[in-house]
Amino acid sequence: MRHKRAGLHLSRTAAHRKALFSNMVAALLTFERIRTTVVKAKEIRRLAERTITWARRLGPLLTKKPEKRSAEEKARVVHAMRMALRVVRDRDAVLKLFEEIGPRYLARHGGYTRLMRIEARPGDAAPMALLELIPAEGAAETKPKGKESPAEKPEKPAKAADAGKGKAAPAPKTKPKAAKPKPKAAAAPKGKKTGGARAPAKSAATRKRSSRSRGGE
Repeated sequence: MRHKRAGLHLSRTAAHRKALFSNMVAALLTFERIRTTVVKAKEIRRLAERTITWARRLGPLLTKKPEKRSAEEKARVVHAMRMALRVVRDRDAVLKLFEEIGPRYLARHGGYTRLMRIEARPGDAAPMALLELIPAEGAAETKPKGKESPAEKPEKPAKAADAGKGKAAPAPKTKPKAAKPKPKAAAAPKGKKTGGARAPAKSAATRKRSSRSRGGE
């Protein structure tokens, strides 16, 4: 019976599990977005929400400059930072929590993170999730760096040189060349025979008759 025993073991010792959660919460506060398994993300989310609450409870005191705080207000800030350091062992992450993240959620009571399931991890097919801090109200959300999908890429105006790509260019209109007139043969003068015309060739029978007639003479 596990009465009043919250949390998971995750196949780790108590010291190993505590160090793991501390490092991952510090990474979440530093980068405001981490990628891990769904089981770890749910455990980290519980600790991160409590840690951010320590800073948010100070209220308008976070917006005051340190030199303008009274002794009592300084003691409250120191106590809250020490309670946050019990979970997060990174001093830089705690400073960012009280200087940037805490004032962001002054008007929000809980629900500082969101968990989104993503594709399974290749190799062991472990269910993965993206755990990130919710942006301030009215602030534009920053997209994670990476390859943009074709739907997210802005369409670039087509250049004049590239506008005709993909279409067959119209063939240039060329005028048909005029046929050159053939030179006409020169007309022979009247009354004279042209020397170019030859007499029809004699047949073999007429040649024999002519040779016989010549021999008789």
